Amino acid sequence: MRTTLAQVRSYDRSVQLLLVNQFTINLGFYMLMPYLAQHLSGSLGLAGWLVGLVLGVRNFSQQGMFLIGGTLADRLGYKPLIVAGCVLRTVGFATLGLVDSVPALLAASAATGFAGALFNPAVRAYLAADAGERRVEAFALFNVFYQAGILLGPLVGMLLTGFDFRATCLVSAGIFAVLSIVQIRALPARTADDSPGRDAGQRGSVLSQWRSVVTNRPFLLFSTAMIGSYVLTFQVYLALPLEVRRLGGEGEFGTVAVAVLFAVSGLATILGQTRVTAWCKDRVAPGRALAAGLLIMGLAFAPLLAATALPVPGGGPGRWLLAAVPPTLAALFLAFGTMIAYPFEMETIVQLSGDRLVATHYGLYNTICGIGITLGNLLTGATLDAARRAGMSAVPWLALLLLGLVCSASLYGLHRAGRLTRPSPDPEPAVA
Repeated sequence: MRTTLAQVRSYDRSVQLLLVNQFTINLGFYMLMPYLAQHLSGSLGLAGWLVGLVLGVRNFSQQGMFLIGGTLADRLGYKPLIVAGCVLRTVGFATLGLVDSVPALLAASAATGFAGALFNPAVRAYLAADAGERRVEAFALFNVFYQAGILLGPLVGMLLTGFDFRATCLVSAGIFAVLSIVQIRALPARTADDSPGRDAGQRGSVLSQWRSVVTNRPFLLFSTAMIGSYVLTFQVYLALPLEVRRLGGEGEFGTVAVAVLFAVSGLATILGQTRVTAWCKDRVAPGRALAAGLLIMGLAFAPLLAATALPVPGGGPGRWLLAAVPPTLAALFLAFGTMIAYPFEMETIVQLSGDRLVATHYGLYNTICGIGITLGNLLTGATLDAARRAGMSAVPWLALLLLGLVCSASLYGLHRAGRLTRPSPDPEPAVA
């Protein structure tokens, strides 16, 4: 941790503030969101389909609006979008705790989602701009602070929700309100025109900007290949907890074992991210690091696949070990693969953008991967259900393993073809 803190201090104040901001954003978000569904169905007594609708509106308003948020950040500047997102989330989270009508809940849910679409691309583009040549290391630190917020948020939320869910909403809203004020006062202004690859004033229309991004073939190929990484890492929240509870039951053991999954993933990243990134940066080309990260994410499901060949004990320590150990190993390997890939993933997006319209590229990238996560989770859930009915429990883990191998091979192919590097600049006209 001393090495990590020393690295943080070596950056400009703006980068340090962005790192702390991301930790605080995730702290406020994850102290509330894991408990929202229970509040809607329990305290407010909403039907299951209404709970799904409220949560779905939040996800859609975020994933579907990332391109809008990135475009606005490139045109208006990064700071205004970061501040606007935090202010909007302040209002949205406070509303979630104070209203009980479905229309108001839907509006609040949409506001919290759109807030994420505003500040997420802007934060990443700002960090890429101010970190300069040390972008890879900066994004490694960014992931450390990101995971720390995810790890601490649910613990704080559990304590507050045990008292009153409305208190959780108001405290979370208060965190975003304070964050908004801090950023207004302390975060320096930064625009896309300040980036080295951008000529001031040469913006063009929004449609021309979008056209330049969606016709960036290497970027689209990279985005498609990286969908698998998000589908695989999301299984920490979907397939792995379901497997733990399938074998370990819904009681206290299952609850503790699922908590261990999240703790292992978060702590591994916090303790190991900067060392892993430093080692990879010195020894491995970025494209190879991306392919290796996806390969490890795919192989993370090998312990679960191997466990399907073992007889399931009727109970006792044997069944508990079978329920807890393979999913925990999978979570650990997924975290390790993400540690390898994530900083180079963020750097590659900047490279493929040519340092132009960076926030717009991040926005479209998040939208593509968000759609992929939705489809991937639907297919994963359907496969889990079908495999259990058919008594073929190995099929989901084999499918996820193959997904990792295919995406890893795709990234390695893009690397070998030179499709993961900065586009060559147009040649200067000869002087007569």
